[in-house]
Parts: sequence; structure tokens; C-alpha cells
Amino acid sequence: MSTHSAAEFAAQLPSGGVLAGLDLGTKTIGVAFCDAEWRFASAAETIVRRKQTQDFAELRRLAGSRALAGIVLGYPVNMDGTDGPRAQATRAFARSLEAEFALPVLLWDERLSTVAVTREMIAADMSRAKRAERVDALAAAHILQAAIDALALAA
Repeated sequence: MSTHSAAEFAAQLPSGGVLAGLDLGTKTIGVAFCDAEWRFASAAETIVRRKQTQDFAELRRLAGSRALAGIVLGYPVNMDGTDGPRAQATRAFARSLEAEFALPVLLWDERLSTVAVTREMIAADMSRAKRAERVDALAAAHILQAAIDALALAA
């Protein structure tokens, strides 16, 4: 069952193992992975969304030989902490992820993740085209890094 609690998520996980981070959009899914010790999140790719079965097949391809232990899914929260307009669709996607991958899912507050990575890319003098190409995967890494930092505190 998906949860918003890092402690509950950690209780469902083995000690260690690779986690996937996802930034779910209407047109794309940013994907990131962390190392098995939950120290560093790295951006992988951005998946162009099609049918859910195709999206899941692409996630499996990206996961490759990594032994996934769980999935951190960015959860759209308004600035006042209430659910954002895409929250219902994200919860439905989380239920499908759990059913498809048989892994625990952590719904993680994604407020300002895209803003933060966009600022970093601008500071790095990245072109607008390159930013558009990388922003979703980098946002997924940002979300995943925040979650694994919280998991370290929960341990």
C-alpha cells in the first residue's frame, strides 16, 4: 500500500536496495535511481507517456538488472499542503505501480522540485532546449534524494 510516511515506507523495505524515483507528468515521466545504500540519487531518463502498459514496460527496461526495492513517486501538493489537482491521478498511478511491480510506493511531496532543478540548470548556463530535455529526470532525482535523506533520518 502506498504511503506518505518515510518511516512506514522504510518498514516495508529490505535493508538497502535500489529505489526508483518518478516525477509523473501528463506527457512524461522523469526517472531516477539511487544506489543500494540510499546515499545518492541520479537522473536516468525521461519517458514519453503512452499507454500505462507501455510506460511500465519502459520503466522495467530502465530498471534493467537493478534489483528494485521500492518506488518513490512525486506527489503533487499545493503550496498550502493540500492535495494538488493531479493528486487523484497520482494516487491511481501509485496503485497501478504497486500492482504491476509488487513493490512499496512512497508518495513524496514534490513541491518546488522542478523549480529547484530549473534554477540549477540556469545557474549552470544550460540551454533552454537542454533544460527541457532533462528537467523531468532531474526533478525525479531531486524528489528521490529528498526521500532517501528522510529515510536515513528515519533509520
